[in-house]
Amino acid sequence: MSFNLDAGITAVNTILAEEANRIGSDIYSRTLHTSPWLDLTKQTSFADGMGYQQTTLVYDRAIATTEAGGSTVGANWSDLGTLSSGGNQFNTSLSGANAQPLDDAADDVQGGRGTGSADKRAFVQFGKQLKKFNLQRAVIESPRISLEDLRFAAHRQEQLRAIMDIMTQVTRNTWETRYREEFDKVSDNLVICKSASSSFADSKEGTATVDQTITATNITANISNAILDKVYFRQVRAGAGSNAYGRENGRPVFALVLSSEASYQLQTEAGFRDDVRYNNAKVSDLIAPLGIEKSFRGFYHLVDDLAPRFEQDTDTDGSSASGDTADNTLNLVEPYSVSGGVATPNPSYEAASYEAAFVLHPEVCEAQIPNPLSGSNGISFDPVNYRGKFDWKNIANEITNPDGSIGFFRGVLASATKPIKTEFGYVILFKRDSSTPAA
Repeated sequence: MSFNLDAGITAVNTILAEEANRIGSDIYSRTLHTSPWLDLTKQTSFADGMGYQQTTLVYDRAIATTEAGGSTVGANWSDLGTLSSGGNQFNTSLSGANAQPLDDAADDVQGGRGTGSADKRAFVQFGKQLKKFNLQRAVIESPRISLEDLRFAAHRQEQLRAIMDIMTQVTRNTWETRYREEFDKVSDNLVICKSASSSFADSKEGTATVDQTITATNITANISNAILDKVYFRQVRAGAGSNAYGRENGRPVFALVLSSEASYQLQTEAGFRDDVRYNNAKVSDLIAPLGIEKSFRGFYHLVDDLAPRFEQDTDTDGSSASGDTADNTLNLVEPYSVSGGVATPNPSYEAASYEAAFVLHPEVCEAQIPNPLSGSNGISFDPVNYRGKFDWKNIANEITNPDGSIGFFRGVLASATKPIKTEFGYVILFKRDSSTPAA
């Protein structure tokens, strides 16, 4: 009885190639509605043929002023004609300085006939900004897989299913982390929770990175409804309410991404529990698939149980070596520890003192992902899917893989974060183990 080794390897190769296609088609369906970052981050296509770095033009909010380039808010209103003593008709029979024929009334509307108080115009100034953004990519590869092991494996399908599950988890976690960190970086507003008063900053370091300049000792209080009320009304007055994630009783409802513990803290805070008990308003169709049933004081609570957590740098070495931040600033604590390629929950994450929450808005930014490109000008090559599709690679090599019996899964991810109305984005840093709510 003869046995064809090459035929067996070819068969397993074919199975793994088919499994790679199935991974590509199933990953996104299996990651839907598992994270607000994956569901609510707007995705568009990165423009082809314009380089790796692009710019977006954003116009600032404007309001009428009484003089060109001035700071006095309002429009210059003026009378059309002169009213009679009855107060309800134009009087065209007056003489002297009081006379103003009706056919001259339109001149007052057009304005521009005089200067100073005689000029009846109001003005609007168009402020605009150019914001740069660039394309980035990440490559993820699986361990090398021996086809010989799979060919003789009694539980081949179970192994392939496990491989698919791992690739799905990796893709989901990678995109979720990417969107969270990019939103963090482009958001203009940082709120530091304090027991006396909270400070609002217009610029900041990205809190999801280890590049920190925020002093941990300044964060003294837990998240509270009082601080969220301040954020809410700032959002409304900035114009963010016109495209919020929902509306209830004529008021906009914004999205608040936070951990389960932080959400519980807000909903059980003294004096606020009835806000949940008696709220039966319909949830936005965009939010409902995430399992959200109701809002709370102007926000949908979207749970992110991998919310960034931090500890104070206390090594007192006076430097930022070995990935640490400067003394007394924040160090990011990862939710998982990895040893020998195996990820396990990190106990330090559970004990971390500081945490970040985010106020999402659909106009803050969007993720742009390149379209697959198969070639141009007569040159063709295999198109790359940049959304996290894993392909099976079996690359023959005279030294390391002469028989073509060793392969691996490889996925390429790429995206650019286009900043838009970054003033609508908020990052809230709070001391999660504090019993004092922010004021």
